[in-house]
Amino acid sequence: MMAAIDVGEVNGRYQEGTAAALEASDNTAHQISHDPWYQVAFVLTTGVNSAYVLGYSGSIMVFLGWFGGTIGMILAAALSLHANTLLAHIHEVGGKRRIRYRDLAGYLYGRKMYRLTWALQYVNLFMINTGYIILAGQALKAIYVLYRDDNALKLPYCIAIAGFVCALFAFGIPHLSALRIWLGISTFLGLIFIIVAFILSLKDGLSTPAPDYSIPGSHVSKIFTTIGSVASLVFAYNTGMLPEIQATIKPPVIKNMDKALWLQFTVGVLPLYAVTFMGYWAYGSSTSAYLLNSVNGPTWVKTMANIAAFLHTVIALHIFASPMYEYLDTEYGRGKGSAFSFHNVSFRVLLRGGYLTINTFVAALLPFLGDFMSLTGALSVFPLTFVLANHMFLTVKKNKLSAFRKVWHWLNIVGFSCLALAAAVVALRLIVVDSKTYHLFADL
Repeated sequence: MMAAIDVGEVNGRYQEGTAAALEASDNTAHQISHDPWYQVAFVLTTGVNSAYVLGYSGSIMVFLGWFGGTIGMILAAALSLHANTLLAHIHEVGGKRRIRYRDLAGYLYGRKMYRLTWALQYVNLFMINTGYIILAGQALKAIYVLYRDDNALKLPYCIAIAGFVCALFAFGIPHLSALRIWLGISTFLGLIFIIVAFILSLKDGLSTPAPDYSIPGSHVSKIFTTIGSVASLVFAYNTGMLPEIQATIKPPVIKNMDKALWLQFTVGVLPLYAVTFMGYWAYGSSTSAYLLNSVNGPTWVKTMANIAAFLHTVIALHIFASPMYEYLDTEYGRGKGSAFSFHNVSFRVLLRGGYLTINTFVAALLPFLGDFMSLTGALSVFPLTFVLANHMFLTVKKNKLSAFRKVWHWLNIVGFSCLALAAAVVALRLIVVDSKTYHLFADL
C-alpha cells in the first residue's frame, strides 16, 4: 500500500482536482465515489447523535455550568465545522483523491508521518469503538436493572453480549456504503432514545424543585474537570476519519462534502443540544453520566429507549470501525466475487470477529475507559482534527492565503497543541485517581 504513495510528489505542485472523478490515491477493496451527499450526511449525524449524547449533560454541562457549557457547545461546533471543512477542501491534491487520512499525510509529509498518522487514527478509533461497546453494555444493564435488582447480570457480561451482537452486524455489512437503509434505521432509533430522554427529563424538571447547578469540586479539581470537559466538547462533534467518509461521496466531492458537513453542524446537532441542555436543566449537578439512569417514567418507555440506544450503538460502531475493516479487506481479502460469498463472509467472520473480540475484552476489562479515552483524545483527536488539519491546509494552500489567514491557522495549530498537552495531563491524573477506586472487570 505504501508503494502507491509517491513521497517525491511532496515537492511538486499542489492542485485541487477539477475533473468529474479523479483517480484514488491507492487501491481499496471498499466502494468509493458511490454515495450521494445526503447519505454521507446521515453517516456524520449518526456519529454525532449516538448514545454518547446521553452522557454530555453529566460529562460536559455539570463541570462547565450553564454559561461555559452553552458557549462551549456552540464554539466547539463552529471550530469543528471549520477544521473539517479545511480537511474536506484538500481531499483532492496532486491530481488524486486522498481517500485515507494517512494517504494525505504521507503525500504531504512523507513515510514517517504516514505511519504516525495511521497509528494515531487507529488507536483513536479503537478506543471509540471500545467505548461504544461499553455504552451498549450499559444500555443492556440498564434494561436488566429495570426488572431485576439481584445484580446477577453484571456489566462485563452485558459488554460481552454487546460485543457479540456488534460482530454479527459487522459480518453482514461489507463496507461503509452498504449501510444504506441502516442509516435511516439508526436515525429513527436515535430519535427514540433522545426524545424519551428529553420528555422524561422535562417532566422531572417541571415536577421537582429547581436542582443545584453549582459546579462540584474544589478549586483545583475544577481546573482539571474544566479542561477535561473541553476535551469532551471536541470529541462530541468529530469522527477522526473524515477523508475515509469523504471517499465514499459522489463527485464533485468537495462541494458535496460541504453540503454534508453543513447539514451535520446545523440540523444534525439539534438533537444533541436538546437532550444535553434538557438533561442538565432537569437534574443540574446531579445528572448521571448516562442520562437514562436519571430519568423517571414508565418502565416500558425506559426499556424502549435503552433498546434503541443499544441497537443504535451497534450501527454507529460499524461506522467508526470501517477504516480498520477497509484496511483488513484491502490488505488480506481476496477482493473477488460477491461480498456474501462463503469465502468473503468467512473472511469477515475471522478478521472482524478477531478485532471486535479484542475491543470487547478491553471494554469488559476497563469499563471506566472514559479516562483512557480522554488521554487518547488528547494525543490523537486534537492533533488529527485540529492541529494536522490546519497545518495540512497551510501546506497545500500557502501560496493562496492572505497573511491574516496564515496567522489564523497558526493560532489554531499552536492553541490546539497546547490544549492537547493540557488535556493529556488531566487524563493522566484521572487515570491515577480512578485506578484507586475501580478494579478490573468492574460492575459499574
